[in-house]
Formats: sequence, C-alpha cells, structure tokens
Amino acid sequence: MQIVLFMLDRLASLFEHFSLKAHTFQSGPLCGYNKITHQEFGQLHIIREGTVEVWHGRKKAYAVNQPSLLFYPRSLDRHFIIPDNENAQFVCAHVSFEAGEANPIASALPESICLSLASLPQCEKVLSLLFDEASASNCGRQVLLDRLFEVLLVQLLRELMESGVTKVGMLAGLADLNLRKAIVAIHDKPEKDWTVESLAAEACMSRSVFSNLFGKVIGQTPGRYLQSWRIGLVQKWLKNGQPLKLIAEEAGYKSESALSRAFKAHSGLSPRQWLRNVS
Repeated sequence: MQIVLFMLDRLASLFEHFSLKAHTFQSGPLCGYNKITHQEFGQLHIIREGTVEVWHGRKKAYAVNQPSLLFYPRSLDRHFIIPDNENAQFVCAHVSFEAGEANPIASALPESICLSLASLPQCEKVLSLLFDEASASNCGRQVLLDRLFEVLLVQLLRELMESGVTKVGMLAGLADLNLRKAIVAIHDKPEKDWTVESLAAEACMSRSVFSNLFGKVIGQTPGRYLQSWRIGLVQKWLKNGQPLKLIAEEAGYKSESALSRAFKAHSGLSPRQWLRNVS
C-alpha cells in the first residue's frame, strides 16, 4: 500500500488571494550617487558585484561589499553611494502586491531586508537563470526576467519563514509548527465561523496556551488577526467590483450590516466610503 504525505503549504492561500508581480527595470552598472524617492511600488535590488553604501535618509543602513539582495516591500526613500571610479552591477525589479497596503504579505515584512546571496543557497539556480537572461538579448527577455523575479520572491519568503528573520508577525507564525495550522486554516476558510477554541483545536493546543503563543508570535489576538485577514479580502473584492452581499458571505459575515460594522471598526470608514477614497 502506497502512502502519500502532503506537506502543509503555508503560502498557497496567500498567493491565491493576494498575487504579486515583478517588473524588471534595471540591468547593468550604476556609479556615483543614485537616489530613489516616491516610488509607487516595492523594489528588489540584486547587487551582483561592487561596493555600495545604502542610506535611508541620514542613516547608513547597509554597507554592501559582496553579492547581495536588497528588498523593499513598500515605498521607502533611499540612496546608493558607489565609490568614485567604481561601479556596481545591479539587476532590479519593481514589486507590486495585489491590494496594496491591505496585502498581508507586504504588511508582514520589515521595511527593508539585506541578505548576501551566499546566505541564500536555495535561490542559486533561479539567480543563475536570472543573471544569464539579464546579460543576454533574447526574445521575451523582459517577460522571462519578470517571472524569474517572482519565483525568487517566493523562494525569499520561504527563507524568511525558515530562518527566523521575522521574529513577530504572520511569517513568524507560519514558521511555528503548531500556529501555522491555525493560520493556514484562517487563510483557507475565512468564511468559517472561527472561534479561539476551534482555532486552538486546529493547532492541537489548549485554548489558553494557543492564545498566549499566538499573541506573542503574531503580535495580536487570534480574533484580531482573523478580522484583519477578512477585511483585507473585503478590500480586494470591493476594488474588483463584487457586490457587498456576496462579499459578506465569502468573508464570513452574517449580513452586510455586520460586515460594515467590522469594516468601520477596522478602517474607520464604511466599505463604500473606503472604496470612494481609493478609487
């Protein structure tokens, strides 16, 4: 008899509900002083070679002297300084998370991440493909580079979960052997009438131990996390033009009025007011 074991996929529901896209915009050398301000997207910079100082305002955030990855999930003003008479080889992409600020992946990440490529051995193959394509002039180059950056981002999220870089928040919770079961259950079935007891059962823990651990690792109560996940989905569906009645059902609210109350408690606006502001 053949037994097949299925590993819990902690990222499947995240990307099913909230996609990410990358668009390559730089491949080649940079020199001197380079300032990035007021960008609409997150950005991923791969420094293939060279020495680079990375400044956030008046603070030197990173001194890069080996091949490295710099990731900015959200907009953050910064500038790069490359020593005189030298250059650094960059490959860069804009990164956009579906639903913007409501995207739980983007909001779970720190404002910036800097990692040496040597510390990311699982990314070696996709990085090799990405560098080969960036150095060539093949048909479909832009499309292939964009897709390779997206694959790299998924691998990076895996690494961030497993390495413990994020100490508090959703990714830290997904790294926990027990909490991940409850978090994935919320992501998979937001419409279910979850209670702390039922979520604790998913995690195979007692209610009190689960609540305490959840608050310590995630940084909020299970109920607050559930509401945040649901409201993020509601915001996405509102922007996609779905009717409020259908959204209420899919997000786990008993009525439109119940959804509106929860939405206003979370964002300070009714769903329709919020939609007018972002349209």
